[in-house]
Amino acid sequence: MGRLAGRGLPNRLGRQPSRLGVVVQTEVQRNRRRDAEQEQRRWYKTSRWQRLRLKILARDDGQCQQTGVLLVGKHPAANSAVVDHKIPPRGDVDLFWDEDNLQAVCKSWHDGEKQSREKRGLV
Repeated sequence: MGRLAGRGLPNRLGRQPSRLGVVVQTEVQRNRRRDAEQEQRRWYKTSRWQRLRLKILARDDGQCQQTGVLLVGKHPAANSAVVDHKIPPRGDVDLFWDEDNLQAVCKSWHDGEKQSREKRGLV
């Protein structure tokens, strides 16, 4: 059987193009594309956001408001701090900067439970 390998008819179909669309190779490219598509993502890169983020972490005593875990880890640890919008602002400037709409949570809760809720439309 080994002698017959490669001796059949040539493939007449050729290589088929990907049906998955554009494939982003790196996380950097993915983030650049998202930054260009969603204007509010630029707000996270401002000094105003950094000051507000520290204020929220201090207000919540460095503790996850959903699980009670202490937020002592450094990104990307599961217990690292994420300042989360309770109601996604979706471009609403006032809602984005509203301190009452922000909470300190752990990365594991934010990346798991919170994202699941948003995908199901519960938030």
